[in-house]
Amino acid sequence: MQLSITDMIIHAGPVGQLVMLTLLIFSLASWTIVVMKARLFKKVRVDSEDFLESFWKSANLNEANTAAAEYEYSPQAAVFVAGFAELQKINKIRNRKDDSRGVETLDMQLATMDNLKRAVRKAESQKLSELGSSLPFLATTGSATPFIGLFGTVWGIMASFHDIGQKGSASLAVVAPGISEALVATAAGLAVAIPAVIFYNFFSNKLDEVDGEISDFSTDFLNLVERDLLSRV
Repeated sequence: MQLSITDMIIHAGPVGQLVMLTLLIFSLASWTIVVMKARLFKKVRVDSEDFLESFWKSANLNEANTAAAEYEYSPQAAVFVAGFAELQKINKIRNRKDDSRGVETLDMQLATMDNLKRAVRKAESQKLSELGSSLPFLATTGSATPFIGLFGTVWGIMASFHDIGQKGSASLAVVAPGISEALVATAAGLAVAIPAVIFYNFFSNKLDEVDGEISDFSTDFLNLVERDLLSRV
């Protein structure tokens, strides 16, 4: 009698079916994450390219800040908005000090850059955390599902040997169906794990690329602000 994979799953015991259900849940969740991340990183790439083009064409930071609101998926835009907001707070404090005790010294002006740098680094960390969310689940799927499938296989083989003992026969006709049903669990575990590992590595590399791009932009932005401070001295 020839059995399809579906028939093997249907005729498997409760433990085997529970293992297959668990693997199915992991698979559905993993592919959902893969599709969502693929769409997200595509939007990130498009918005980042458009924002950077708009940023370098802007006449001043106020104009760039207005344009940044249009690029919600751009990490660079989010970092710039956070940095610009902190810069405005610094300017308000500086203006109050100028009114009360005269013009700031260079050291005092450069000291305000520390607050701006912390705000920018915090925004970088937040955006990277958002982009990297759910990726640990892919790593967990890639490492755990082969063992879940292996557990189903071991349990199925144990059940097959139990049937052999009850029937008193070790012929191929008696052993083959149970063993084949058990091995399906291992195959299913690998089928779930392999794509999860591939896409985890793929998106991790994408995240590293975005991290580098954000860092480059932050450095350029901070350099612009620092040169502006120096020009006022």
